[in-house]
Amino acid sequence: MIHLVVVFGTRPEGIKMMPIVKALRNRPDRFKVTMVVTGQHREMMEQVFNTFRERPDIDLGLMVRNQTLPEITASVLTNMTSILNKAKPDAVLVHGDTTTAMATAIAAFYAQCRIGHVEAGLRSFDLQRPWPEEFNRVVIDSIATYLFAPTQLAQENLSKEYNGQGNVYVTGNTGIDSLLYVSRLLREDTEISCSLSHRYRFLDQSRRLILVTGHRRESFGEGFQRICDGLAMVAARADTQVLYPVHLNPHVQHVVAQRLSATRNLLLIDPVEYVDMVYLMERAALLLTDSGGIQEEGPALGRPVLVMRDVTERPEAVNAGAVKLIGTDPELMRREVNYLLDNPAAYERAARPVFPYGDGTAAAKILEILESELA
Repeated sequence: MIHLVVVFGTRPEGIKMMPIVKALRNRPDRFKVTMVVTGQHREMMEQVFNTFRERPDIDLGLMVRNQTLPEITASVLTNMTSILNKAKPDAVLVHGDTTTAMATAIAAFYAQCRIGHVEAGLRSFDLQRPWPEEFNRVVIDSIATYLFAPTQLAQENLSKEYNGQGNVYVTGNTGIDSLLYVSRLLREDTEISCSLSHRYRFLDQSRRLILVTGHRRESFGEGFQRICDGLAMVAARADTQVLYPVHLNPHVQHVVAQRLSATRNLLLIDPVEYVDMVYLMERAALLLTDSGGIQEEGPALGRPVLVMRDVTERPEAVNAGAVKLIGTDPELMRREVNYLLDNPAAYERAARPVFPYGDGTAAAKILEILESELA
């Protein structure tokens, strides 16, 4: 039996690690899996568990209100070190660039456990943007044993760095596995699709939907104020409707409520479950985001993505013409939205489904690699 400990703490991590967890659960003859959740996004994680019909084996519940990054790091490091010293797994799997992933990787290093990094090799080449994510992913990649790069470019990034002993594999991104799973569910399960249609009946069918997500720490303060001002300008279009599920972080909630709560044609709602988000992305004409995951998901669904950041660690979709960086300048946001919505040819070019991040088989490839390496 190969024992793997799979650790995550935020909703995006959970969405992207669930295909691996479910694939491992389907091989009880070969794999023992222990799913550990730190609770970095406590409320939002319940949505992921419900969608994928899974429950954690260990829930640390570490998050408390207004917890700082040093406090989260210390708590995850201490608790995961204790768990790994007792479990002594064959490998620890972490995902992406969160504080949970970085602190767990350090704990695994201290416990002398092999580390598998899912979504390895992404780089913006600026430790301040995104902050602290770029630092987190660089730290993990420097000590990981198995580096599962989503693209060839990510593999090339890793080949230039310190960790020459790490084994690098191009697998695609497990986020596309989850996206295609849920998209298929929406097509085939009429009960779910009808329920979602009823839930979002307040959306105006005659207007083009612009779906917004925004939560990056690097934009807190003045950056988020500019984003809100830009969204207010976008909402002034009479032929569109802007929908913004607002992240639970108080730094986001306060600014959004203060600057956008009275804006006409802009709807602020609570964070939605992953199935809902896929439904809304498929219904939207355009996605405005600072999220990494939506930069991957939007192109696969054929939805143009405007990214409210100055740099991205996901240039593949930019190169494919499906994603464009626009920063946080309000006037530029307004112009870029208008350009896409008022120019059918430009919109059609950006709305072609493209799959630079894989074909939905990343989890199967990762399992095959782990079984071969750890047998």
